[in-house]
Amino acid sequence: MLSLGFAAGLPLLLVLGTLSFRLREAGVDRSTIGHLSWVGLAYGFKWAWAPLVDRVPLPGLTRWLGRRRAWLLLSQLAVAAGLVGMALTDPRVALAPLVWCALAVALASATQDIALDAYRIESAPTEAQPALAATYQTGYRLAMIWAGAGVLWLAARAQAGAPGYDNPAWRMAYLVMAASMVVGVITVLCAPEPKAQPVAPARGAGEWLRGALLEPFADFLRRYRWHAALILGLIAVYRISDVVMGIMANPFYVDMGYTKDEVAAVTKIYGVVMTLVGAFVGGALALRLGVMRVLMLGAVLSALTNLLFAWLAGSGHSVPALIAVVSADNLASGIASAAFVGYLSSLTNISYSATQYALFSSLMLLLPKFVAGFSGDYVNAFGYPVFFISTAVLGLPVLLLVALAARAHISVPQAALRPGEAVVGRESTLS
Repeated sequence: MLSLGFAAGLPLLLVLGTLSFRLREAGVDRSTIGHLSWVGLAYGFKWAWAPLVDRVPLPGLTRWLGRRRAWLLLSQLAVAAGLVGMALTDPRVALAPLVWCALAVALASATQDIALDAYRIESAPTEAQPALAATYQTGYRLAMIWAGAGVLWLAARAQAGAPGYDNPAWRMAYLVMAASMVVGVITVLCAPEPKAQPVAPARGAGEWLRGALLEPFADFLRRYRWHAALILGLIAVYRISDVVMGIMANPFYVDMGYTKDEVAAVTKIYGVVMTLVGAFVGGALALRLGVMRVLMLGAVLSALTNLLFAWLAGSGHSVPALIAVVSADNLASGIASAAFVGYLSSLTNISYSATQYALFSSLMLLLPKFVAGFSGDYVNAFGYPVFFISTAVLGLPVLLLVALAARAHISVPQAALRPGEAVVGRESTLS
């Protein structure tokens, strides 16, 4: 899970955060950068093709590797190919080819997420999911550091201290990122395929479509009834503060005068340490205190760290201040992410793990990514301090929804467990 988490986390920043740094350094306007972040909406619609990943075999690959690993391998190779395309384009010459390659990477990455989430959920019992999620998040966050700080460090080394934008340096850095996907490819080839869940044979196309497309969503509604609306509302807005703020973080660093080396050093050293601490603390607290309490803690910390960015905007160019803010932000994000992944995993029925988890994780990104597309316009109109304060305010409804979900005592239903597993009580799982 550590290696597969790395493969899953690598593409995200390369089509969003790191790409925004590259585009801003190339002179692209903040509004355009904000609108281009809508490439990330591919992650928000992955539920649409999740049933295909859940049920459709790939000729040759499925017989060789199994259902989950076949889709993982195909998506990883597609990610690597898209990153090569991004490496070979220059945004100053033509922006459209870079955007199309980024969209291809996002679609392939979202497909990888669908297969990997199903692989993870099917590989361990429900009570082990928070710990497994923490390990997955560690690999994911390490990849984000490599795709964030690492690519900046590589580009800076290739640029050899020359000022301004250097496309050959970025080309080399993105080619290294494409090669880094080999970590996931080797893991898929060596890892065991989880035990296949039995699927009743369909009697016709209509029955197959009902079982693949409709039944996963109907099952969720049957199990949670009116609580389903509350759960979906919480999922839809839980990460809105982080996602909306994150699109403008790298343009903010460029506009504040931080160099690629400074940003890379801070996120690579302090960011890595605090991210790992946050992921393991979040997983451990979820096991001891329950996911809902840690979800509340993560929501509070996420909003507060956005306020720290507002303070940083008024502090001028200060590397110590950047260290403090990035460290706090990564710690909060690690805690919130570990708890949230464990929460989403506990909501799925093992019979529809890929489709249901894709629905949850897509919903998690859909509204935040749409709102984030206007972040550049907002910064242009009101400035960075007001923008960061506004993203913190966006987190207030999250606190209310977490509190309501906790009071509703939404627990893991028996249908979500494997045969022979005991129901885990509310107090230890979701309370």
